[in-house]
Amino acid sequence: MARMSDAPTPDAPPDRGTVERFRAVMLPHLDAVYGFARWLARDPVAAQDLAQEAMLRALRYFHAFRGEEARPWLLRIVRNSWVDLRAKAGADQPLDAVADRAAAGPDPEQNALAEDRRRQVARALLALPAEMREILVLREIQDLPYKQIAAVLDLPVGTVMSRLARAREKLAAELSGRLGRREHGLPDL
Repeated sequence: MARMSDAPTPDAPPDRGTVERFRAVMLPHLDAVYGFARWLARDPVAAQDLAQEAMLRALRYFHAFRGEEARPWLLRIVRNSWVDLRAKAGADQPLDAVADRAAAGPDPEQNALAEDRRRQVARALLALPAEMREILVLREIQDLPYKQIAAVLDLPVGTVMSRLARAREKLAAELSGRLGRREHGLPDL
């Protein structure tokens, strides 16, 4: 029988077995952690810091992981870490430009058009309020089902569905406004 003093604590360094289990279960989701952090922080350097903080917290509290699905558990930690960092900073960070990346494929014109559409969607998504952006990223980019989004955001499934509908409407309006300006030769705002 384990005594209370034998129970793992967040301050105690994890043993080798725990670290190996953590690597096997959690590290496959590192790209999802960074991707979500990138959309929340809106800055690649801040996203790296946020992802690192979240993974450290996940390792520190891995003893509390009960074998449920790892990805939503990690994304919840990312979100909680982001909320904590925002509270310490006192405000949301400024909007930064989306990093450019080359599109792959044989047709340069199609690649350029696809890249332009990707940039427009990314800019419209970044222009949304944080609560709308995070729910859209979880559903449309991270491809989480409603139940897992509810777990990450600590909301009822019905609330997730209604917020997602409102966020999609707002994104569509944002895109319509941006694309409408471009069709008339006006620059994006």
